[in-house]
Order: sequence, then structure tokens, then C-alpha cells
Amino acid sequence: MAEAPIKAFVCGHPIAHSRSPMIHGHWLKRYGLAGSYEAIDVSPAGFPDFLRALPASGFAGGNVTIPHKEAAFAGVAARDEAAELTGAVNTLWHSDGRIFGGNTDVHGFAANLDQLAPQWRKARTATVVGAGGAARAVVLALKNAGLADIRIANRTPERARELKDRFGGGISVAALEDLPELLRDTGLLVNTTSLGMKGVGPLPADTAPLPDHAIVTDIVYVPLQTPLLVAAAKRGLKTVDGLGMLLHQAAPAFARWFGMMPEVTGELRDLVVADIGKKT
Repeated sequence: MAEAPIKAFVCGHPIAHSRSPMIHGHWLKRYGLAGSYEAIDVSPAGFPDFLRALPASGFAGGNVTIPHKEAAFAGVAARDEAAELTGAVNTLWHSDGRIFGGNTDVHGFAANLDQLAPQWRKARTATVVGAGGAARAVVLALKNAGLADIRIANRTPERARELKDRFGGGISVAALEDLPELLRDTGLLVNTTSLGMKGVGPLPADTAPLPDHAIVTDIVYVPLQTPLLVAAAKRGLKTVDGLGMLLHQAAPAFARWFGMMPEVTGELRDLVVADIGKKT
């Protein structure tokens, strides 16, 4: 008797904008796997019940996106190291009635740079703009890569200090107005804020102070070329857009549910880029 198709999901509120079904659907088709992946709108009030019902739901697991990552962290029975250190869960699975949580954003950020700008691991100094949930994953990835000097610049330094306290040595805190001075010896500049996203104002960062060898990356991927990346490219700096982080963070989750690690290819990227073009 053939095994039942494996089912997975992404839940959030709202969720209609999610491109995760497109990504996972592409891999299911490419590798000829029997399975499905769907988007489910779950309100914050309904999430605890949704999570508790997971073992009996027929789903092998799923992704969690805004605004449920911290609630998922609190609601699971156990977490992987990345989730423990970031305080956020974006991947769920279950076994023997217990629900487990992981965080693949850390992997996604690093794998995107590894694919498109592998020299990032040689950077001595990184400046991270923003101190929200995405910044936690980025800072952990930087720490894991061995960067010894990580600066976090944020509009409210108190939030940046929370990250410094969470991740420890090698991290310093600054205000956004300090960016021109910080950038003078920055080898990797990372924007983790929504600044530069369509409908949101641009990041107030002048790339002129950056050294010629600097790499600039932005976790925003709509638009693909944010004002920050455009300015950096005009200066001849290496730039990496945020779409790859979305694609690469999906891969270990897919492997968790469907039993194989998929490849992030140009074909997949082109598929999502075309969809972005239709809706922007």
C-alpha cells in the first residue's frame, strides 16, 4: 500500500501574500514527491489552539510567520539551538504527540551569502541595522561565522542592547545617527529593518563611507533592489538581495517534513521573481 502524501503548511495573519506555497510546491514537483503545502490564515487569538491540535491534524508540520514566531516559541515542547538562541520559532514538526520548533532563518541568511558572496565570512566587522526579530537571526549567523566585531545600529539603542545581552561578546550598540562613522571600516552591512520595502521610506544610510571591499545585503526582497542596494551597486560594491534568504530558509524545513534537502536553483529564484513582478 502506498504511503499517504505528506502534508505541510505555512500559517500567519495575514497569509495570502506568502510565497512559501510556491517555493515548496516547486520542490515537490521537481523531486516527484507525493505531498502538499498550503497557506492557512490563523489569527493570534486562534494560534494556541491551532498549535495544540497539530499532532492530530494530519500535517507533518509547518512554517510559522508573522505574527506567531514568538508564540510558537512559547508553545512547543522543545526547540533546536537556533530557536533557543533567537527566541523565535518558524518551523514546526511533531513526534509521539510532542510538538517541536526550530528556526531556519539563521541558516537562510548565511546560506544566501554563501551562495552569492562567499567572501562575507572573511569580513572582520559587520554593521547590522535594526534590532527586531530578523536581527536576532542575522546576529546569530554572524556569530556562528566567527565575526568578532558586530555593531548593531538601531533607532532605539535599548532594543539593540537586548541583542547585545542575548548574544554576548563581540557586539556593540550604536544609534542610527552614528552610521556614517561605523561604516568606515565595515566589511559587511546588513539591513534587517523594513526600511526600503515597497511603501516604506528608504533606509537613511549613505554608502559613501563604506570601504571598497564592503558587501551590502538587505533582507527586504520587495523590491529586490532596495534604495540601499541601488546606492551600493552604483558605488561598485558587492550587493546581495533578500530573496535568497527566503529561499534558503525554506530548504531545511522542507527536508524536515519531506525527507530530502532541496536545492535552491536559478529556476526557483526566477519563478519567485516573476511572481514578485506581477504583484508590484
